Parts: sequence; C-alpha cells; structure tokens
Amino acid sequence: MDKFVIGMGALRIISGTIELTAAILILYLGTIERAMIINAGLAVIGPTVLVLVTTIGLFGLAGKISILKFSLVLSGALLILIGLLKQ
Repeated sequence: MDKFVIGMGALRIISGTIELTAAILILYLGTIERAMIINAGLAVIGPTVLVLVTTIGLFGLAGKISILKFSLVLSGALLILIGLLKQ
C-alpha cells in the first residue's frame, strides 16, 4: 500500500478518535459551558486535519498532476484553514 495513503488514513483515524473522545467527554461532563469549550477545540482540529491530509495527498500526487492544479488545491485548503481561524 502507498505510504501516502497510509499517512492519510492514519491521520483520519487519529482525528476520528479525538472526535469520539470529545463526544464522550461532552456527555460525561454534562454542562453546556464545558461542551462549548470542547466543541471550540474541535473547531480548530478539524480544519487542521483537513489541511494536513490534503497536503499529504498532494505530495503523493506531486509528480502526477500539473503544478497549477497542485497550487490551486493547496491554496484552497489553506484558505479554508485561514477562514476558520480568522477572528
């Protein structure tokens, strides 16, 4: 199996584990205030994982797609992250 695919899958598994752990923690703590704090943390993790997985995929495709397509996809992923983190 391709090492880039393994890396992408591993990051998604880690991300999913964090999401499930956060959901259990929200239910365990049982208050809206704490749930919102946990949810805010997840709002940062999700886009970060998206950009990392996209970057790994792009490195895997680096020799197979044009530099323009590579730049466009990478720029789009970075713009998503910037838009979500901008206050």
